[in-house]
Amino acid sequence: MKARQTLSDITAWSGIDVFDYLDREMSVPVVDGPQAQGDLIVVPHATLADVVTCQPWTRTVPVPASGIELLRSAAGGNPHSLVADEGACTWTGPVADPRGLALGIVEVTGVAYLIHPEHGATGIAPGRYVIGRQRERSSGLYGAAQLVAD
Repeated sequence: MKARQTLSDITAWSGIDVFDYLDREMSVPVVDGPQAQGDLIVVPHATLADVVTCQPWTRTVPVPASGIELLRSAAGGNPHSLVADEGACTWTGPVADPRGLALGIVEVTGVAYLIHPEHGATGIAPGRYVIGRQRERSSGLYGAAQLVAD
Protein backbone atom coordinates (compact mmCIF):
# COMPACT_ATOMS: atom_id res chain seq x y z
CA MET A 1 0.00 0.00 0.00
CA LYS A 2 1.35 3.44 -0.84
CA ALA A 3 1.86 6.05 1.86
CA ARG A 4 -1.01 8.41 0.98
CA GLN A 5 -4.27 6.73 0.07
CA THR A 6 -7.23 8.45 -1.55
CA LEU A 7 -10.79 7.40 -0.89
CA SER A 8 -10.78 6.00 -4.45
CA ASP A 9 -7.71 3.84 -3.64
CA ILE A 10 -9.33 2.44 -0.49
CA THR A 11 -12.67 1.65 -2.11
CA ALA A 12 -10.90 -0.03 -5.05
CA TRP A 13 -8.80 -2.47 -3.00
CA SER A 14 -11.40 -3.12 -0.28
CA GLY A 15 -14.40 -3.45 -2.61
CA ILE A 16 -16.48 -1.32 -0.19
CA ASP A 17 -18.20 1.56 -1.96
CA VAL A 18 -19.15 5.02 -0.71
CA PHE A 19 -21.82 7.48 -1.78
CA ASP A 20 -21.25 9.50 -4.96
CA TYR A 21 -21.26 12.89 -3.20
CA LEU A 22 -17.95 12.12 -1.45
CA ASP A 23 -14.73 13.38 -3.06
CA ARG A 24 -12.97 10.15 -4.00
CA GLU A 25 -9.69 11.90 -4.86
CA MET A 26 -9.28 13.35 -1.37
CA SER A 27 -6.33 11.98 0.63
CA VAL A 28 -7.49 10.09 3.70
CA PRO A 29 -5.73 11.23 6.88
CA VAL A 30 -4.04 8.63 9.08
CA VAL A 31 -4.37 9.46 12.79
CA ASP A 32 -2.45 8.00 15.75
CA GLY A 33 -4.79 9.32 18.44
CA PRO A 34 -8.48 9.51 19.21
CA GLN A 35 -10.82 9.89 16.25
CA ALA A 36 -14.50 9.49 15.53
CA GLN A 37 -16.57 8.41 12.55
CA GLY A 38 -20.32 8.79 12.93
CA ASP A 39 -21.36 6.67 15.91
CA LEU A 40 -17.93 5.01 16.34
CA ILE A 41 -14.93 6.26 18.26
CA VAL A 42 -11.31 5.06 18.16
CA VAL A 43 -9.33 5.54 21.38
CA PRO A 44 -5.72 4.52 22.11
CA HIS A 45 -5.84 1.31 24.15
CA ALA A 46 -3.62 2.70 26.92
CA THR A 47 -6.41 5.18 27.79
CA LEU A 48 -8.91 2.36 28.44
CA ALA A 49 -6.64 -0.57 29.38
CA ASP A 50 -8.05 -0.72 32.93
CA VAL A 51 -11.66 -0.65 31.67
CA VAL A 52 -11.75 -2.74 28.47
CA THR A 53 -10.51 -6.30 28.95
CA CYS A 54 -10.28 -9.54 27.01
CA GLN A 55 -12.17 -12.57 28.31
CA PRO A 56 -11.85 -16.33 27.68
CA TRP A 57 -14.39 -16.05 24.83
CA THR A 58 -12.52 -13.18 23.14
CA ARG A 59 -10.98 -14.11 19.78
CA THR A 60 -8.37 -12.39 17.60
CA VAL A 61 -8.69 -12.57 13.81
CA PRO A 62 -6.68 -11.01 10.98
CA VAL A 63 -8.48 -8.19 9.18
CA PRO A 64 -8.75 -8.95 5.45
CA ALA A 65 -8.64 -6.30 2.71
CA SER A 66 -12.36 -6.97 2.20
CA GLY A 67 -12.92 -5.85 5.78
CA ILE A 68 -14.78 -6.74 8.93
CA GLU A 69 -18.14 -5.11 9.61
CA LEU A 70 -17.95 -3.54 13.06
CA LEU A 71 -21.32 -1.83 13.39
CA ARG A 72 -24.36 -1.19 11.23
CA SER A 73 -26.23 2.12 11.60
CA ALA A 74 -29.13 2.40 14.01
CA ALA A 75 -31.79 1.82 11.35
CA GLY A 76 -29.96 -1.25 9.99
CA GLY A 77 -28.53 0.65 7.04
CA ASN A 78 -24.91 1.44 6.25
CA PRO A 79 -22.09 -0.45 7.99
CA HIS A 80 -18.85 0.80 9.51
CA SER A 81 -16.14 -1.57 8.27
CA LEU A 82 -12.51 -2.01 9.27
CA VAL A 83 -10.17 -2.73 6.34
CA ALA A 84 -6.41 -3.23 6.02
CA ASP A 85 -3.79 -4.84 3.85
CA GLU A 86 -3.36 -8.55 4.58
CA GLY A 87 -1.26 -8.98 7.72
CA ALA A 88 -1.38 -5.31 8.73
CA CYS A 89 -4.14 -5.50 11.34
CA THR A 90 -5.95 -7.79 13.78
CA TRP A 91 -9.39 -7.47 15.39
CA THR A 92 -10.02 -8.78 18.91
CA GLY A 93 -13.55 -9.13 20.21
CA PRO A 94 -15.90 -9.27 21.85
CA VAL A 95 -14.37 -7.58 24.86
CA ALA A 96 -15.65 -6.85 28.36
CA ASP A 97 -16.51 -3.21 29.05
CA PRO A 98 -18.58 -2.25 32.12
CA ARG A 99 -19.64 0.92 30.27
CA GLY A 100 -21.12 -1.22 27.48
CA LEU A 101 -19.43 0.81 24.72
CA ALA A 102 -16.38 -1.11 23.46
CA LEU A 103 -16.82 -3.33 20.41
CA GLY A 104 -13.26 -4.63 20.32
CA ILE A 105 -9.56 -3.93 20.13
CA VAL A 106 -7.68 -3.32 16.90
CA GLU A 107 -3.92 -3.90 16.66
CA VAL A 108 -2.44 -2.11 13.65
CA THR A 109 1.09 -2.78 12.38
CA GLY A 110 0.65 -1.02 9.01
CA VAL A 111 -2.32 1.25 8.39
CA ALA A 112 -5.99 0.34 8.81
CA TYR A 113 -9.06 2.25 7.68
CA LEU A 114 -12.59 2.67 8.94
CA ILE A 115 -14.87 3.04 5.94
CA HIS A 116 -18.55 3.98 5.83
CA PRO A 117 -20.67 4.73 2.74
CA GLU A 118 -21.83 8.13 4.08
CA HIS A 119 -18.67 9.27 5.90
CA GLY A 120 -15.92 7.99 3.62
CA ALA A 121 -12.77 6.72 5.34
CA THR A 122 -10.46 7.57 8.21
CA GLY A 123 -6.99 6.08 8.69
CA ILE A 124 -5.68 4.42 11.83
CA ALA A 125 -1.89 4.59 12.36
CA PRO A 126 0.14 1.71 13.81
CA GLY A 127 -0.75 1.01 17.43
CA ARG A 128 -3.38 -0.60 19.62
CA TYR A 129 -6.82 0.98 19.91
CA VAL A 130 -10.25 0.34 21.37
CA ILE A 131 -13.10 0.85 18.92
CA GLY A 132 -16.46 1.49 20.51
CA ARG A 133 -19.76 3.27 20.34
CA GLN A 134 -19.99 6.99 21.07
CA ARG A 135 -22.46 8.43 23.51
CA GLU A 136 -23.79 11.94 23.89
CA ARG A 137 -25.98 13.91 26.24
CA SER A 138 -29.58 14.02 25.12
CA SER A 139 -31.32 17.33 24.70
CA GLY A 140 -34.07 16.24 27.10
CA LEU A 141 -34.85 17.71 30.48
CA TYR A 142 -32.25 15.69 32.40
CA GLY A 143 -29.59 15.41 29.70
CA ALA A 144 -29.17 11.65 30.09
CA ALA A 145 -26.44 9.92 28.12
CA GLN A 146 -27.52 8.07 24.97
CA LEU A 147 -25.72 6.28 22.16
CA VAL A 148 -24.98 8.36 19.09
CA ALA A 149 -27.29 7.23 16.28
CA ASP A 150 -25.67 7.39 12.87
